[in-house]
Amino acid sequence: MEMNTRPDIFDKCHGDGGYYGGQRVEDDHYFTRPIVDPIPGRMMEFEGSPRIMWSVNNYLGLAENEEIKQVAVEAAQTYGVSAPMGSRMMTGNTPYHLQLERELAAFTQKEAAILFNYGYLGVIGTITSLAGPEDTLIMDKLAHACIVDAAMMAPGQVRVFKHNNIADLESVLQSVEKQGKGGSMVLVEGVYGMTGDLARLDEIAALKKKYNFRIFVDDAHGWGVMGSQGRGVADHFGVQDEVDVYFGTFAKAFASIGGFSATTKAVRDWISYNARTQVFAKSLPMIYVKSLQKTLDLVKNADANRAKMWENSDKLKNGLRELGYFIGAGESPICAVFAPINGRQTEEVGKQLVRFLRDRGVFATAITYPVIPLGLCMFRMIPTTSHNDDDINRTIEVFRQMRDELKMDLKFNGEDEAKITRVYGKSAA
Repeated sequence: MEMNTRPDIFDKCHGDGGYYGGQRVEDDHYFTRPIVDPIPGRMMEFEGSPRIMWSVNNYLGLAENEEIKQVAVEAAQTYGVSAPMGSRMMTGNTPYHLQLERELAAFTQKEAAILFNYGYLGVIGTITSLAGPEDTLIMDKLAHACIVDAAMMAPGQVRVFKHNNIADLESVLQSVEKQGKGGSMVLVEGVYGMTGDLARLDEIAALKKKYNFRIFVDDAHGWGVMGSQGRGVADHFGVQDEVDVYFGTFAKAFASIGGFSATTKAVRDWISYNARTQVFAKSLPMIYVKSLQKTLDLVKNADANRAKMWENSDKLKNGLRELGYFIGAGESPICAVFAPINGRQTEEVGKQLVRFLRDRGVFATAITYPVIPLGLCMFRMIPTTSHNDDDINRTIEVFRQMRDELKMDLKFNGEDEAKITRVYGKSAA
């Protein structure tokens, strides 16, 4: 009898391949999938001790807001965790969902909006529902994974332009206009969540006068943070009306879950009937719908929170820059701290730096190649309204200790600095 020699689809699960394969095999919970206190805040417990937390996107400190908690408690008492049952297409469409969508549309200055249960699935649902077989999606090279996955899943063509490089985008647009048969849509983030630089939406919008395309903005890190009353990066640049589909998530400044796309009524209706990630999903639970209405009101009136957030961001960036660290462009509150690692093994150096910080009470995450260029290590830090001067000063001191005790050479050679400025822009002065 002939033996079946075909491989088992599960064979890969027993090796060290895939994302972070080494950590998976080791059952690591220090560097990947760390187990932390579930309550977000400026201080969070990790391995039995409180750490200053710089890895949670609680920009405005609303995760601690008692008014929102009370609304959530009342909603849970009234509706439980099951309501509404079913998808929006069947039995999950309520007056409260429609009201929140109207409020989101009005605040983003669009005709209509559609709610999604998750930001990631909302981006995928929106983009894949709009792209047809002859259409072209043109995305920034550093776009978030949800945009990349949506573009790859959608029918039609995908083109990529160099990060925030308007000349390269225009070159792609020219090529698409000559060769493409269908429509086209440019896909960008408002704030690039890894490094904190902004999409050049004013320049992208200006290209619409020369080329026929639509603009989709995933403003996960800009919604609630940038612009007038937190309307986002398009409002910051004064081009809100030029953005054709504005996507915001509730997982960052809103300290909740879910997301929405805001656009024209006709486009919203099309998405509602064709976004598979929502058509075939259970409706956003009432506990979130009710609490998000309260959160939206607070965000509109959170100028003081935003001012404190920016103050904390500036203090952290300036303090680390004075130590010699290269700080990212600084156009958003995100503090991206770059350090050269001089040809050493990037993953091992990243682990060493992370452990040094966490052992001294500072929780930050290191990013290394292939997420960023080879030879660099980056810490993505999120200053929030909740942080105080003691948190900031203590963190700066620990970074000083790390520089001195590990004998870190923070001087970039010309090639390394060129890598950063070419991809992410120049350090803020």
